[in-house]
Amino acid sequence: MEGVSVRKIKKICVFCGANSGKDVAFVNAAFHLGEVLGKRKIDLVYGGGKLGLMGCVSTAVAQHERQVLGIIPSAFTVNNLVGETRGKEIKVATMQERLVMMMELSDAFIALPGGFGTLEELFQMISWAQLSIHNKPIGVLNINGFFNGLLSFVDHAVKQEFITPRARKILISATTADELVDKLQAFRFEPDPALSKLKWSPSSSQKEKLDLTLRL
Repeated sequence: MEGVSVRKIKKICVFCGANSGKDVAFVNAAFHLGEVLGKRKIDLVYGGGKLGLMGCVSTAVAQHERQVLGIIPSAFTVNNLVGETRGKEIKVATMQERLVMMMELSDAFIALPGGFGTLEELFQMISWAQLSIHNKPIGVLNINGFFNGLLSFVDHAVKQEFITPRARKILISATTADELVDKLQAFRFEPDPALSKLKWSPSSSQKEKLDLTLRL
């Protein structure tokens, strides 16, 4: 990375499955990602609990004595549905509140293999970056080609002119954890000149939560 300015990343939010998946490589990669974050002294923000890949990455980060923050909707804590969260836990009322808090408290985002929830979180962050709500790097860890189909679809959408080449650069991918973190650190945000003029104002609530209402 010689000659490339490096972004300071202290906290990475990881989106991933509450299942372990079919291939043991997914579990191994989740543990390895946690080890890489720990060795690089990067703290973890995640969705809470100890299930599936979420439990793997949070366990590995905690074992390297880095801070782990789980942000979890209160509904998931009933009857211990997702198990005990590693580290500190913040309970929120809604899924949207959870995602906004993840965005505010993280410096970058990584998606591991997962299902609809993981994909929703990933694309919400990409959409918010496109709208200049944030300028933080976003990447997928493409383990054993898990995201090949998704990346091909995104490239197809670019060819069909539904996604601009500029917006396509928002989504980073790599096949190893170290390579992906390096790419996140080297990422340079290129805002869309038109969308960057949109005004997103904080709400007037006492809690100062982010209001994603568009102000024209």
